[in-house]
Amino acid sequence: MKKNFIKLLPVIAALLLLCGCSGGKKDVLTVLNYGMYIDMNVLTQFEKETGIKVIYEEVPTPEELYTKYKSKAIKYDVLCTSEYMLQRLIEEGELAEVDFSSMKNTKGIGDEYWEMAADFDPGNRYVMPYFWGTVGILYDPQKTGKILDSWGSLFDGSYSGNIIMQNSMRDAFMAALKYLGHSLNTTDEKELEEARDLLMAQKKDVQSYLVDEVRDEVLAGNAAAGVVYSGEAFLACEENSSLMYCIPKEGSNIWIDCWGITTECRNKASAEKFLDYLCREDIARANFEEVRYASPITAINESLTDEEKASDALMPPAESLKNCEIYKMLPQETTDTLSTMWKELKAY
Repeated sequence: MKKNFIKLLPVIAALLLLCGCSGGKKDVLTVLNYGMYIDMNVLTQFEKETGIKVIYEEVPTPEELYTKYKSKAIKYDVLCTSEYMLQRLIEEGELAEVDFSSMKNTKGIGDEYWEMAADFDPGNRYVMPYFWGTVGILYDPQKTGKILDSWGSLFDGSYSGNIIMQNSMRDAFMAALKYLGHSLNTTDEKELEEARDLLMAQKKDVQSYLVDEVRDEVLAGNAAAGVVYSGEAFLACEENSSLMYCIPKEGSNIWIDCWGITTECRNKASAEKFLDYLCREDIARANFEEVRYASPITAINESLTDEEKASDALMPPAESLKNCEIYKMLPQETTDTLSTMWKELKAY
């Protein structure tokens, strides 16, 4: 859900033609987001309430979002992506400062989430928190035969042919790096080589490398365990209460996805209206119910059921987050090294 395969609305071609010759007559926002990461009815309601037409596109990963945006084939007004990619866009001058002081609903975002965003957006000038969560292991204890609490379960051969890894360079390397005791943001080539070698040795045990399909495979009983985003784990555990989710004791990635307004936005007032709209309690609730990732909106968290509050996938205890890190934008040299290693792993 967080990073699903691209799906374009059937009418997008016609709308793009409309956008290209809008000339100020019709207010249009072109929005870029991850797949299945919003209640589509929310967009329809926004259009009805404001008269602003929304052209909506989806991409599966931060890297693909960046490539699509930077191609400049289409002018995107608003986008949602992950912290390290937002940091890159900010540093490249691609995001505009947002006037949060003029907004009413963004005041409902909890201070702790603004603080998370400030890790890569000092002063909270450019981005607005949307959803947050962790990366961990979704597993069936009947298949594993025990409670899992370590990345080691995926690297020690215990479940050969019965595990699924994320088809994502940084998430795959993250699991190996944290298991080895390294930072997921390391730039040390020797540490990256250690992680690559571990992933190479593990590959014979990996059933497949997937994204959102990990949840479905574990639910279907086709795998004992898989690396997933917390929202996917929460959805799976709602469907099958015998499944479990763990944030490994070595630590993991704690992430926060945010919205930003691009510097090429054609109507910043409309874009800010859209961001504030997403924070309105009824709209935030609709998105939470649809997406099932943890919301930064205080009112949503206060109204969670006891079962939802007890879920480590949705509201993890502070103790389980102590070794977790937010992804940082890596130097280009390190990114190139990782990309080469990832290609080597997939071809191995």
